[in-house]
Amino acid sequence: MSKADYAYEVLLEEIRTGQIPGGTALRAAAVAARLGVSVTPVREALRRLEKDRLISYETHHGATVVDLGDEALAEFYGVRAVVEGLGARLAASRVTAVELADLRELHRSMVEAAAAGRLEGLGAGSERFHLRIADIGGPAFLGQHARAVRASFPVPATASLWLDPKVAARQLEAHERILRALEEGDGATAERVMIEHVEAGAVHRREHGAPPV
Repeated sequence: MSKADYAYEVLLEEIRTGQIPGGTALRAAAVAARLGVSVTPVREALRRLEKDRLISYETHHGATVVDLGDEALAEFYGVRAVVEGLGARLAASRVTAVELADLRELHRSMVEAAAAGRLEGLGAGSERFHLRIADIGGPAFLGQHARAVRASFPVPATASLWLDPKVAARQLEAHERILRALEEGDGATAERVMIEHVEAGAVHRREHGAPPV
């Protein structure tokens, strides 16, 4: 990994997880000193983050982490609902027995973790569940696109809706309905439930200010 790649990966993770919140100014020299690299690779990393639309440059202010507002939030979850809903519909006609078994095992492990009160890893498990379905439905483009959409919006892990036991239970019920639709080859239902599932996360985010995963 080059120094520019290293700086990019570190900053990307810090922005996505909320360690660097929206509105924070990023000074190349300060970042370079913190990461133990020169200014040049940091500037390259910042240019890449600008292309990702995670930072912006303002006159006399330099690089600033983008603070996404309500309109961007609505667009983000709207795109996610469409992309992941399409992935679920296509997956219903393409999923294999082995892939269904893998999804079932992932879901089972999440249900057991929730029952035991181990909520911290559920957000990451949910992301794997969604992206596996997108990969099955659209292995050429859709899975990669679903990842790109998710990567465009910073989601602090500590603010995940999966940390609320009641909300987590409802989300797991949605996962179960999606699985049943995939098992039955019912693409229309799989798409509808996935869209409703993602949109429910958007509602929670607007009402509680916690970015759902």
